[in-house]
Amino acid sequence: MSEATMTTAAEPDGAPRVASLDILRGVAILGILFMNINDMGGSLWASFGDVRHLGWSRADQVAWWLREIFADGTARCMLEVLFGVGMVILTDRAATALDTAATGSEGVFRAAARVLFGDGVVMRRYYLRNFILFLFGLVHIFILLWPGDILHTYGIAAMVAFLFRRLQPAALLGFGLVMAFGLLFFGGLGLHAEQQSRVEVAQLQARRDAGQTLTAEQAKQVAAQASNEAAQAKGRAEERARVALEDKRRTATTGNFMTWATNAWTTMLFLWGRSDGIGRGEFLEPLFVWEAAGTMLIGAALFKWGIIQGQRSRRFYLVMTLAAYAIGLTGRAAAAYWQVQFDAYPHPIVATSEVTRLATTLGHIGLIHLMLGSAPGRTLLKPFEAAGRTALTLYILQSVICLWVIYPPFALGLYGQQGWMALMLTALALNALLLWAANWYLRDHVIAPVEWAWRSIIAGRVLPMRRKPALS
Repeated sequence: MSEATMTTAAEPDGAPRVASLDILRGVAILGILFMNINDMGGSLWASFGDVRHLGWSRADQVAWWLREIFADGTARCMLEVLFGVGMVILTDRAATALDTAATGSEGVFRAAARVLFGDGVVMRRYYLRNFILFLFGLVHIFILLWPGDILHTYGIAAMVAFLFRRLQPAALLGFGLVMAFGLLFFGGLGLHAEQQSRVEVAQLQARRDAGQTLTAEQAKQVAAQASNEAAQAKGRAEERARVALEDKRRTATTGNFMTWATNAWTTMLFLWGRSDGIGRGEFLEPLFVWEAAGTMLIGAALFKWGIIQGQRSRRFYLVMTLAAYAIGLTGRAAAAYWQVQFDAYPHPIVATSEVTRLATTLGHIGLIHLMLGSAPGRTLLKPFEAAGRTALTLYILQSVICLWVIYPPFALGLYGQQGWMALMLTALALNALLLWAANWYLRDHVIAPVEWAWRSIIAGRVLPMRRKPALS
């Protein structure tokens, strides 16, 4: 698989490029539009709840099922894996350049900190890099009006993952899996407890209806379940109210720039714990950071083992792909089936979402490396290398085009006019355009505009953007 791991030209700031990693990044950054476009062109709250609100024709159902099983969350997961890879590459390169070998004159605590975390200069530079990325994310949220931004989350998560970077790959993988299975364990525990409570309360109610007297503890359990179900019903009513308000603010006939912007700001603040006027906010950022940091650790482990960059055998990637898909696609298909029952029953399979997301993403990575191991596959995937090198710019362009041109009431006003199939086809067409644009742009430039701004700030100097003319 050596051809898939070849190193290409470095960036203006000296950062090395690995072709296979750029291809993975390109696939991921274009794939993420399939995850975001339904929240850009339709109700974000409906995507979290009753997905039929966006359209439920036969074609829409086909599009939703394909997206839910093969794609949902995997582009984000692949980017998180690649962030872990980048963490190892960047910090190792910086540490080598600084010659971080201890001099022997430092104190015990400083020496211990060096062993655990590496040289302080490396840490400061990496934290600065990700703090600036965090600020870019805030601009993406509050100025470009995208509450689904991942940059600010990844900036924080990368700082957390950095603290583990010097661990051996087995330990990195172990910590990453513990974080993933922690979501499975606690989520599954809660769903199982609710499921058991429903069964037990139903039995108690049957006994009560048959004339039996319940004990005080049993009566308390019945009352608690009734209170829980009332709270869930209230939550569903609040969700419907949010969908209705969002549609009013974002639809061309009733919305305008201020209502469009207000909806984006209100949604983001709600996810940071502030009430939106309908119900209490939910501070979900720690959960997002936990998910991202854990996946970054897994990515770091895969890089140290030579897996993510394509250094293993074709047989290895074949087994990896088949095993990962067997777990991931099967679990996601089962979860999707129960989701479209549209009932309020606590199905435990839902708690496996993080594990099946990881498995499916590993399947995608294995499949891409299998394709890179053949000449036709390399030819097919070669254009995605440019998308990977311009990933940050393409990500921002997706938001600009969708949130400022296609869907807002002050532009084309297509919000709410497309079902699942039309949304996915729009994403496909837009991605084709962006893929072409990335390859066209890199013919004369060495770095994309948003990447240029980010790395120029980090480097403290204006980096060159255009290629130097070739000498005749």
